[in-house]
Amino acid sequence: MAMKKLINDPNKVSEELFEGFMAAYAKRFNLRRVENYTVAVRNDIAPGRVAILTGGGSGHEPIFLKMLGPGMADVAVCGGIFAAPAPDPIVAGAKAAGRGAGVFMIHGNYAGDNMNFDMANEILTDEGIKTYALRVWDDVASAPRERMHERRGVTADIFLLKLAGALAEEGASLAEMIPIMERARHSCRSMGVALTSATIPQTGKPTFTLADDEMEIGIGAHGEPGVGREKIATADNTCRRMMEMIVADLPFKRGDEVALMVNSMGATTLMELYIMTREAHRVLGVMGIEIYDTRVGEYFTCQEMAGCYITLMKLDDELKALYEAPVRTPDYFSVP
Repeated sequence: MAMKKLINDPNKVSEELFEGFMAAYAKRFNLRRVENYTVAVRNDIAPGRVAILTGGGSGHEPIFLKMLGPGMADVAVCGGIFAAPAPDPIVAGAKAAGRGAGVFMIHGNYAGDNMNFDMANEILTDEGIKTYALRVWDDVASAPRERMHERRGVTADIFLLKLAGALAEEGASLAEMIPIMERARHSCRSMGVALTSATIPQTGKPTFTLADDEMEIGIGAHGEPGVGREKIATADNTCRRMMEMIVADLPFKRGDEVALMVNSMGATTLMELYIMTREAHRVLGVMGIEIYDTRVGEYFTCQEMAGCYITLMKLDDELKALYEAPVRTPDYFSVP
């Protein structure tokens, strides 16, 4: 059965959602569109500092566009639904945001994104614009630790954008940002579970199928398979399974301090997320891992997929200071 959606032309969804976002937020957050691309850039980026660029496929809202603002992203480059943006809009976005100190890019570790961001970096480098692209690879279910560079990037994007934006606002150089952000990336681990599939507007068909009594553990952000398909379990049992795999992977240990995110994949209610959060706090407490901050809500979705991601980021004093830095975006943090 096709999923019902409030859309017009299925082939214009990315364009029309971008136009709706700009109608809602461009004035309040001082944004403009870059050329005819689905690229939004801040007008108020201070001169002489590193610009923060993020992007990827549409269909995961609120990520990318709603991360724009002081203390987080300066430019968001949006591709089609579940499709990487092409090199040209990435280049255009970097040029529009650049203020002479280089451009720090953050994107998920997917073949299309890697290829197109790499091409954009080559073009920008040839034109004398300094860039660095951080590939996010936090999904513990998608590859073993010894092949971490093959892992998918999911909800850690949010935490990493927050830290990068804080560093840029502090005036850190591109060279100074790279080791801090690579360390922060290594400190993040995530895992997802899906109870239902998502649908792509152009087809109206689910990307995969699950029986009514099944769930997929370790799901990817586009419906990629996880570590196994199992009978659906209780929230507590599911959360414990996910937390044990996340904690063992870094590994996180007694005495560590972490930021926790429990993220809806799109159709999962706050009721369910809070129940998962309750158990995540209990599990970490038993392990002696201190929770510095908890974020619960929709940050990285997959259309109307039911399920959630859990993310942990290990913090030290430097990362905590960046985490607490002032920020103002349409969605995520609101720190005075």
